[in-house]
Amino acid sequence: MTIQEFLLNGSHSDARMYLRRKSNLAPSATAQGVVLCVHGATYGATHTFDYPVGDRSWMDHLARSGFDVWCLDLTGYGLAERPFVMNEPAHQHPPLMTTEEAVTEVGLAVDFILAESQASAISLIGYSWGTVLCGTYAGREPSRINRLILLGALWVEPQPKAVMAPLPAYRTVTADAALQRWSTGLSKATFAQIIDPRLAEIWCQQAIEQDPRFDPQQHNYLRAPTGVIADFQRCAATGEAWYEPGAITAPTLIIVGSYDIETTPLQAMTVFQRLAPNLDKHLTVLANATHSVLLERRRDELFSTSSQFLF
Repeated sequence: MTIQEFLLNGSHSDARMYLRRKSNLAPSATAQGVVLCVHGATYGATHTFDYPVGDRSWMDHLARSGFDVWCLDLTGYGLAERPFVMNEPAHQHPPLMTTEEAVTEVGLAVDFILAESQASAISLIGYSWGTVLCGTYAGREPSRINRLILLGALWVEPQPKAVMAPLPAYRTVTADAALQRWSTGLSKATFAQIIDPRLAEIWCQQAIEQDPRFDPQQHNYLRAPTGVIADFQRCAATGEAWYEPGAITAPTLIIVGSYDIETTPLQAMTVFQRLAPNLDKHLTVLANATHSVLLERRRDELFSTSSQFLF
C-alpha cells in the first residue's frame, strides 16, 4: 500500500488543509477511479474514513479494490493545521470554517487530486456535514463528478422556534461526550451488538488526541470549528436550504444507519426525494447501525455496498 500526505493552502491564509492518498496499484496499473472522502462536523477524515477496525479502514478497502483513494481534513480538523484563532479564547472570534469555506477547500482538493492523478473527473464520498459539502460541490461542478456517495445525508427542516444564537469560533469535545453522543438512545446491550464498547472508548479517546494541543491534564479535549453550527442555525431559523440536491447530476447513493439519530433515515429520504426524479439514485438503510457505521460491525456491508456502486 502506497501512502502519500500533502499540506495545501486552503480557505485560511495562516493554516493548511491536509490530504492523504492511498493506492494499492502497481505503477503501471490503471485505477478503477479516483475517490475523495470528506468528513463531518467534528472529526477529520483521517480518523473516520481511514481509521482501521480489524485489518482495514474504509480507505484501505477502497484502495485494495483498485481505487486511487484520497481523504481530506479541512483546515482546523484532524491532521490539518489550526488557524491562529483556535489558539485564542473562542469567544473572541466568529465561527470558523463555514460551509462555503469548506466547499472552497473541497474544490481546491479536487483540483490538486485531478492534476496529480491525471484524471478528468472524481467520485466523492461525503459523511454527515460532508454530504452537504460534496452535494454542494457536485451540483456546482457536474462535469467533474463521476459518482456521489452520501453517508448520513444531512438535511435541516425549518424550525420556527430556532434561534440564531452567537457562537464562539470553536467548541470543545471530550472523549466522554463523544462516547455518550455515539450511544445516545441505545441500551448497553444494543450498543454492544453494534460495536465492541471498548473499541468505541478507544476510538473516542484517540479522536480527541488528534488535537495538536492535547494534554491529558491541561487540554483533555478536541477543538472543532463552529461554522457548521452557524450554518445549521441559519437554515433552521430561516428555512433556507443548505444546498440544492436537485442540482446534482451524478449517480448518487445515500446510505444511513437505522439507529442514526444525528442524520436520520427521515433526513436521508428527504434528500433522496429532493434529488432529480430521473437521476440514477439509490437509498440504502443499514440495520443495527448508527451515525458511526463506518466503525461498527456493519461496516463490511457499508464497504462492499460503496465499492460496488463506485465500479
